[in-house]
Amino acid sequence: MFSHAIIPVPVVPDNFASPPAIDDSAPVAAAPSLTLLDRDHSILAFNERVLDWAYRPEVPLIERLRYLCIVSSNLDEFFEVRAAPHLAAHTAGDRKGNYTVDSFNRLSEAAHALVGRQYALYNDELMPTFAKEGIRVVSHGERNLAQRKWVSEYYEREVRPLLIPVGLDPAHPFPQVANKSLNFIVRLSGKDAFGRENPIAIVKVPRVLPRMVPMPAKVSGGKKLFVALSSIVRAHLQSMFPGREVGEFSQFRVTRHSDLAVDEEDVKNLRTALRQGLQHRHFGQAVRLEVSASCAESLASFLLAQFDLPPQALYRVHGPVNLARLTQLIDLLEDPQLRFGPYQASYPVSLSPGQSFFERLQAGDALIHQPFESFEGVLAFLREAVQDPQVLAIKQTIYRTGADSELMELLREAVRRGKEVTVVVELKARFDEEANINWAEMLESIGAQVVYGVVGLKTHAKMLLVTRREGKQMRRYGHLSTGNYNPRTARLYTDISHLTADPQLTADMEAVFVHMASQSRLPKLNRMWVAPFDLHRNLIARIDALGAAAARGVATRIVAKMNALTDEALITSVVAAGRKGVKIDLIVRGACTLPAQVPGLTDNIRVRSVIGRFLEHSRVFYFREGEDEALYLSSADWMNRNMLRRIELAWPVTDPVLRQRLIDECLVAYLHDGRDAWDLGSDGAYRRVDHDTHQGEEGAPRAVQAHGAQTALMVRYSSRGRARAATRG
Repeated sequence: MFSHAIIPVPVVPDNFASPPAIDDSAPVAAAPSLTLLDRDHSILAFNERVLDWAYRPEVPLIERLRYLCIVSSNLDEFFEVRAAPHLAAHTAGDRKGNYTVDSFNRLSEAAHALVGRQYALYNDELMPTFAKEGIRVVSHGERNLAQRKWVSEYYEREVRPLLIPVGLDPAHPFPQVANKSLNFIVRLSGKDAFGRENPIAIVKVPRVLPRMVPMPAKVSGGKKLFVALSSIVRAHLQSMFPGREVGEFSQFRVTRHSDLAVDEEDVKNLRTALRQGLQHRHFGQAVRLEVSASCAESLASFLLAQFDLPPQALYRVHGPVNLARLTQLIDLLEDPQLRFGPYQASYPVSLSPGQSFFERLQAGDALIHQPFESFEGVLAFLREAVQDPQVLAIKQTIYRTGADSELMELLREAVRRGKEVTVVVELKARFDEEANINWAEMLESIGAQVVYGVVGLKTHAKMLLVTRREGKQMRRYGHLSTGNYNPRTARLYTDISHLTADPQLTADMEAVFVHMASQSRLPKLNRMWVAPFDLHRNLIARIDALGAAAARGVATRIVAKMNALTDEALITSVVAAGRKGVKIDLIVRGACTLPAQVPGLTDNIRVRSVIGRFLEHSRVFYFREGEDEALYLSSADWMNRNMLRRIELAWPVTDPVLRQRLIDECLVAYLHDGRDAWDLGSDGAYRRVDHDTHQGEEGAPRAVQAHGAQTALMVRYSSRGRARAATRG
């Protein structure tokens, strides 16, 4: 129950209980109209919260740069996926609807402001602070003679053989420029070898070249000096055009719409159609153009015309046109004092190393709270299933697993050992399509049964089902998760893994696998809710029932943690329940279109976002009516696409001890985060919690030590790991 739940670790305040109750005794008045927040602006606001970590002086310097790169990468994806409809509306002059000229202009203004903050931070704070640590990215003007000589030799050896400048004329039209690639535009004076004046040339920089190059000690003077590839190319532009004079020039980068669109009803082979689509992704519709801040107006206008973009789509940047590529600099730096201290995930406390998973799960369910506990527990479960001769069949969904995956190698080994292996591979997992196609082809080639889910629906459910012969009967063991089967992101994302031998839950899993493979009608399930069939309906029914109970005077509570909340039907239900007296806390990491704390409408609803060292990814839904409480884990966010256009799961955690653990660690901890949390105000703006003060008993502020939920959990599991190691010792 929330009334007494605390996290018993030293770094969590003693009053780590439910937030103060809201007075809901007043009668419910007529509801004013509800204006939802804009989803795209909410996504940009999320990135503002991520960028805040790059501003924090207490964060290690390399990690501050990493957060800056994360925001740049997020913005790339934002433009690749979200910008095209706004741009199309602007081009068409649309004034009505969700996408209009005004929506494009407002979004452009917000994006320009965010990009401006990024580069101001990069130039005015991060790079000077790196310089104080003896780490510098040296420009051409700052390089001494020895360094210029070394750069010139590097250029001749590594760069020049890969460059082919293209002078533009009727026989050489503007070249195809790939999505997010580095390029230069150059204005030339004089005439070419044929006596013609073709003043514009394009230099495409190959992606195989590293964007950051470390200088050797012989020219760096013992310091950690680096050279940007763009600076190397810029310094040698003149040498690429013998007999011509290089005048104005600029680096540039174009971002293209990259969301693959395949008409699944009109293709015979989805895998083949997607592979063909991948070949064209890098050359989709242009949606953003980045150039150097010093780029001449004539060159910028020329590029805008080539890419058919309006002036608002032009981003002049004071630095590299691709800050995300600075992750290469992060990888080259080996200064542990400038990074987060290492965190070693503990072995899952619900499990015992060396004990058979099958024996353990016969005694009850187990949870793994990643990344505080190691994903190795999941791999060990599959590894035992692969090696156990009594295991006859393994079924698994794959959404994102990465190009180099031990898990997929284990599935390959299971096939080799003669087990029946069925894998539901989601080919349309955005930006993971190629890796998933490759894995699907590999598994098919060795005899695994590979299916691609249901036409028109993405398979976003995360589950692994093992069927084992035990005497004269078959028994199922399952793994369900809020996250992906990706060992790399399992170290970076917070997720919940649920291991179970519960006959009802594993029977539900089997039914869903059969449905996805055969596309037969899904039978009535025991405990699991499945989108697009009943997950949406059941969530709304549960919320509405709590609203009705609250109207009768019953104490009710909803606490839901997710990555995004944009589904209008769910928002309508939540708002109605709150107005009837249900106390509601929503922990939403990213986009949220529900306005919180609006007088007379959402007074009972609080929305909080927590941004920490790890990416918040778990979905946990808690409902309480009187003394009855229920908690569901899920693969689904509260978005229309998750509810109606994907195969998603939600399932209850019925073990009271495990349920209380999830309440403590995934909900209560985040409601009382005093360092990394942001609260959504009635004006639609997020404000970071006042982490320096709390209210004292008389209402006056008093200084306290601020704590973050993730820090608390890291301490908790680190101490458990040490205690377990000491016990074994």
